[in-house]
Amino acid sequence: MIGILGAGSLGRLWAALLPQGQVAFLPRPDADPGAATLSYTFESIRGSHRTLALPWLQSPDDLSLLLVTTKAGDTLNALQHWLARIPASVPIVLFQNGLGSQQAVANAWPEHPILAASTTEGANRPEPNRVVHAGTGETWVGPLTPAARPKLAGVVSQLATTGLVVHAEDQILPRLWQKLVVNAGINPFTAILDCPNGDILANDFFLSHINPLCNEIAGLMAAEGIGNPTPEELRQRIETVARNTARNTSSMRGDILNGRRTEIDFINGYLVQLGERLDIPTPVNQLLTDRVKQLSPH
Repeated sequence: MIGILGAGSLGRLWAALLPQGQVAFLPRPDADPGAATLSYTFESIRGSHRTLALPWLQSPDDLSLLLVTTKAGDTLNALQHWLARIPASVPIVLFQNGLGSQQAVANAWPEHPILAASTTEGANRPEPNRVVHAGTGETWVGPLTPAARPKLAGVVSQLATTGLVVHAEDQILPRLWQKLVVNAGINPFTAILDCPNGDILANDFFLSHINPLCNEIAGLMAAEGIGNPTPEELRQRIETVARNTARNTSSMRGDILNGRRTEIDFINGYLVQLGERLDIPTPVNQLLTDRVKQLSPH
């Protein structure tokens, strides 16, 4: 059985595409599912619809794989409840945005096979019980702990049963950084400006801050030994994604609109913390972090 912890858009996407009868959701420790199954309508990338009813798993004894699709700030607490009950041999794949939460999990349970995933699959939930596979992409999975290395091929094979494109990535950290760069350069601007991704590109606030932001990120990446991209390359990557997803609402803007806590602490906030550790000033990342926090509930 494949367990999924986190019943948001991404968790429901994977649940819909994995072999039916072999996947179940794990309830959050502070949540009562209220029913034996989680039911929702899934709209495929081709526009077909089907209704799913997936079980809530109460006993994780027969798990072969656990996917964690919670928000970054919830991951550690959500896993704490379950890991004492899950065999130490079960691979755990983390799908969180940003950085920081993955390292915290790997540091807390170094003996477990902990892996991280970076995905460009697009999913959204226009209604509470409807999930739309909004865009195809690719997923990279790689080990965070030594125990995860021998499990990598098997995990990728299981995830590939979805029909999605899944790659084994021995060095996952650079992949996580690539996504972090895009999130840091798009999400806070869309949240602050309350606009779709593409609208930031002509906005004065974005235009006045994007170059110094990319300078800060490039300096941090060089100091961390994560490639050696130029600030110009980072800006180009950010703007390309913003154009390609022009009408999309970022997850951070969505969180603000729905009164939820954002993941800013694991995106621009993570870059601020890293800058403090490395003695590299990050005033633009600090500005964006502060502005988003002013908008979100505490």
